[in-house]
Amino acid sequence: MTEGYYQHLGIFSDWAAKAASESPLRPLSQPGAATYQQVRDTLGFCFSNEQPQEVCIDAQWERDGVAGQAISWSVGYGPRSAAWLLKPAGVNRTLPGVVALHDHGGFKFFGKEKIAVGPEDLPDYINDYWFSYYGGRAYANALALEGFAVLVPDTFLWGSRRFPQEVMDNSFAPAFAVLSGESLEHGIPAEVAEYNFLAGLHEHEVEKYCHLLGTTLAGVVAYEDRVAVNYLLSRPDVRPGGVGCVGLSGGGCRAGLLQATCDDIKAAVVVGMMSTHEGLLDHNVRSHTWMFLPAGWARFGDWPDLVACRAPSPLLVQYDNEDDLFTLEGMQAADRRLAEHYAHMGQPDHYTGEFYPGPHKFDVEMQASAFAWLKRHLTETL
Repeated sequence: MTEGYYQHLGIFSDWAAKAASESPLRPLSQPGAATYQQVRDTLGFCFSNEQPQEVCIDAQWERDGVAGQAISWSVGYGPRSAAWLLKPAGVNRTLPGVVALHDHGGFKFFGKEKIAVGPEDLPDYINDYWFSYYGGRAYANALALEGFAVLVPDTFLWGSRRFPQEVMDNSFAPAFAVLSGESLEHGIPAEVAEYNFLAGLHEHEVEKYCHLLGTTLAGVVAYEDRVAVNYLLSRPDVRPGGVGCVGLSGGGCRAGLLQATCDDIKAAVVVGMMSTHEGLLDHNVRSHTWMFLPAGWARFGDWPDLVACRAPSPLLVQYDNEDDLFTLEGMQAADRRLAEHYAHMGQPDHYTGEFYPGPHKFDVEMQASAFAWLKRHLTETL
C-alpha cells in the first residue's frame, strides 16, 4: 500500500484521513474501571441478571473417557440454548471450569459440534473441519481429559441459536449455486452449505437490527456467553471463584469479549483473533465478523485495549505467523500493546503472547500449551 492509498477504497482513500481528522482514532486506552465501563457501554446488552433460565439436563453419556451432559436453558429470548458439559469420566471431585467457545468459520449451521464430540458420531465433514483447524481432534474433549469441567455452549446465530433459513433473504439463494463449489468439495451437504452461505449474508442484517436496538452483535454474543459462564459456576462439580475460557478465531473473539466484560473469567486464551484494528485496513476487513468490529469502539481504543481492559486478569494470546486473516505487523503491534498494558498494571507476567508458524489454526501443539497455561492459572489461583 502506498502512503495514504487503500486498494479497497480506491478513489475514496482520502475518506480514511477525513474520518481521522474529526477526532483521534483508536487512542491508547489503558486498563481500569473507566475503560471497562466504556467497553460495556459501547458493546451494550449488559443486564443486572444474566443467569440462565429454565435449565434442563436433557441427556447424559460416557464416551472415550469423557462423561457428558446435554444441557439447555433460556437466555430470555429466542429458542433454547444448547450446550454440552464434558469432564473426565469417573471423577467425582470438583474441577476447574472452562468455557470452550466454538469458532465462526463461516459455518453457522453447527456451533458446539465444531469443537466437541457429544453422544453421537458427527458427519465426516466435521472431522475434516477438525483436521483443517484443530489438529484433527475435538479439542474440548481433550481439554476435559486434562481434568477440567468444560462447557461448550452454542451462541447467538449458531447451532441451536441459529436463525431459521426461511426468515433470511433467500433472494440470494441463486448466487449460492455459482459460489458453492469449495464447500461441496469438502463433502458438506448442499442444504448445509447453502444455509451457511445465506447466514453469512444475514449477519449484516442482524448487525443493522443491533444498531436499531441500541446494541452490537459483539454485545449480544458476549451476553449469551456470560449466561453460559454463570451456568458453569452454578454447578456443584465446578470449583468456585471463577473459570477460564478459550477459543479459536470467532471463538477467540468471544474469549476476548468475555475477558473484557465478565469479572468471573480468571484466565482467558485468545487464539487466532488478535491484531490492531489498524492492521486490518486494506488487508482483511471484509472477511471479519461484526463481533470483531463493534461499532463506535474506534473512538475510544483499539481491539487489544478492549481485551485488556480487565488487566492484570491473566491472558494468553496465540498468534499464527501466516494467518491469512491478519498481517504479521498487525499481530506484532497488538502483542506489544498488550504487553505494555500488563506492564502498566504492574503484572507483566500475567500476559503471554505466543507466535507459531503456519496458517490460521489451533493445532495440538498450541492446545497443549494453552491447556497447561489454563491448568496453571486455574488450579493455582482459585
